[in-house]
Amino acid sequence: MHHSLAAAENANVARQAAGHLRDALIGSGEATTILLKAAAGAGKSYILKQLVVEAADLGRCQRVAVTAFQNRQLWPLAESLGASLGRDSVCLFVADAVSSELPTAVLRNAIIATTASQIPTSCKVVVATSHKLGSTGERVRLIAHLGNVRAAADGAESPFDVLFVDEAWQLPHHRFDTVRALAPIVVGVGDVGQLPPIEVGTNPWRGDPGYNPYRAWPTAVEHESGAWAVELPAVWRPASEQLPLWRAFYPEWESLNCVAAPGDRAISLHPMDEVATAVWTQVATGVPTLLEVDGLLPAEASDVDLPLVAVAERLLDQLFSTGFELRTVRYDETGSPLSTEAVSSSRNPGPDPLVVVLATRNQAVDDAADAVDRLRANLNLTELDILASTVDKWQGQTNGITVALHPLSGATKLDDFNSAFGRLAVACTRATHGLLVLARPGLDRLLTEAPARPGTPYGEPGNRHLPRQTHQRILATFARGTMTVTPSDQPAEQ
Repeated sequence: MHHSLAAAENANVARQAAGHLRDALIGSGEATTILLKAAAGAGKSYILKQLVVEAADLGRCQRVAVTAFQNRQLWPLAESLGASLGRDSVCLFVADAVSSELPTAVLRNAIIATTASQIPTSCKVVVATSHKLGSTGERVRLIAHLGNVRAAADGAESPFDVLFVDEAWQLPHHRFDTVRALAPIVVGVGDVGQLPPIEVGTNPWRGDPGYNPYRAWPTAVEHESGAWAVELPAVWRPASEQLPLWRAFYPEWESLNCVAAPGDRAISLHPMDEVATAVWTQVATGVPTLLEVDGLLPAEASDVDLPLVAVAERLLDQLFSTGFELRTVRYDETGSPLSTEAVSSSRNPGPDPLVVVLATRNQAVDDAADAVDRLRANLNLTELDILASTVDKWQGQTNGITVALHPLSGATKLDDFNSAFGRLAVACTRATHGLLVLARPGLDRLLTEAPARPGTPYGEPGNRHLPRQTHQRILATFARGTMTVTPSDQPAEQ
């Protein structure tokens, strides 16, 4: 299903969640935890905003809190909620050091407070990170200033009727524990493939000292009494040609459909050299593309590969120097196509970057950033044209084309997989139009010969039959190609 048929599935789930929340607020329902499990690009922030607005408008609800792990995740929500409910109804509760970094649009749409006593008692929504709301003594200060809004089942006082958690599967359990008592009802919305923050330790899969194995709080409470959990069965972000990849990452979904129909996303290319034409024409089909590059000089490590970055740089130089456009069918909020089309290019950039280069290790991203800086300088490009990022920092972001360095590129054993399989999921699910993954040869041999380690290690969220079976299932959705280079193709300093 595509367009409004697919979008209606998510709308139906949102209505069910709103009904459970309303019943809980008026006392006729038993739900204390509501969990909306989303695939990447399902429009979860839009649904979260709807639920917050509906709760704030309900007479039996005095005040709600919205939290997440990172400040920058909450700024767009504060801006959007303020635009819907009015500036006086939304307060962004931040640390002093953060208040000076806030975008103008956020300041225009939300009241800013840095202490509990500055929060207007008349506001309906308080937006803050889990670190801010969960700091020592903050709950006591909030109750002292805002009052006891609603008592929990055990009679404990709460300053909020509902606590909404955005990107809930990213919030570590020990951070959730610091904010759980702020409201008797909790609503979590997020991507089950989201990466929880890495704790101290060289290999979190192994439970190293300092590693908290129970990092995603929704996983622990999903089957408890009073919990209601449901999946959002449609995604808005990917092109329909990418849907098999999404389904490979979320195999336990009962159904997963795409709002975009075949042909709704297109990449218009201009003449390039023979190799670049072959590569980018394949990427332009929308089908995820894996290019294995043979003949490269040795890499520093399995996921720090300057020669492979140089190949990406040459391909991107061809793409930008000849020019290209990303074409996108527009939809209304029901998923029905509109008569207009969005066209983005380096001469007419859209709201999201045209191209993002992603890698898992900081050093690899530093090498990619150097390449991006050269491309910007030589071709007069900006951050809306191209940028480089670690996978972790690019969570929750969207871009047109992703060029990713495979986490197992050049690895000789699966322990080289940089400790977190979810990073591959993030790298592969950010793009709206095209995905190009670069690797050295040998992935198939590595995954075939390596011992299977089935199961979900240490309570990690989502489906994690690590590492062999899941990885093989994902790679099976890619178009595959091989490119061979010679020493003369590579800069001498490499």
